[in-house]
Amino acid sequence: MRLYDASVRELRYITPNEPAAWIDCPSEAIPAPGRYSAAWSVADSSAPLSTPLFAAQIAQDGFLAAPPIPSSWEPGAKLELRGPLGRGFTLPASARRLALAALAETSARLLPLIPMALQSDLAVALFSDFPIPDIPSAVEIYPVQDLPEALAWADLLLLDAPVSELERLRVKLHLKPEDWLPCPAQALVLTAMPCSGIAECGACFVPGRHRWKQACQDGPVFDLNELSW
Repeated sequence: MRLYDASVRELRYITPNEPAAWIDCPSEAIPAPGRYSAAWSVADSSAPLSTPLFAAQIAQDGFLAAPPIPSSWEPGAKLELRGPLGRGFTLPASARRLALAALAETSARLLPLIPMALQSDLAVALFSDFPIPDIPSAVEIYPVQDLPEALAWADLLLLDAPVSELERLRVKLHLKPEDWLPCPAQALVLTAMPCSGIAECGACFVPGRHRWKQACQDGPVFDLNELSW
């Protein structure tokens, strides 16, 4: 996997508590929605672990890396990026009504999907219980408690959730153990990915329906039917 030179242009607060970082880098290093790039600080070459960076906004010359980012990163910091890595979200051509649900403390990792969906004339609804950055007025915003009612409306559900939320997902969606979702669903499962696929360390295991899956390689975006939840 090729390494790319990159740098932190600026820090931005798109959520109240944690900054995002605008990363200047070659277009080949920019992760598509749901995929990630592994980043190292050049100044901290002794750091053994990389930081997985997900895009909150994408441009031709870089991307806004969603929080969290290392607290030591400052504007001008030189980085090395490896990637993009993993499996990301897909928007089927047949989709017309898209429900985005942020079950983590930020909707940032879902934001790059919005311009893609609107450009394809999809109706978009975003479900979150946390502050949402400025987004196009065409997007409807609801609390997560309204998500079960939206399942009959949506023909595609895209989730962003910590791995710990999987065992509570049926309760949040008002589904019984034997129920299936009424629409296709994909989930970006957030878990520690310390080796970013290099060592297959197993720290990022996610419960699959038939076997454990590695978020760093098999995901981090999964068809929800592939998972045990």
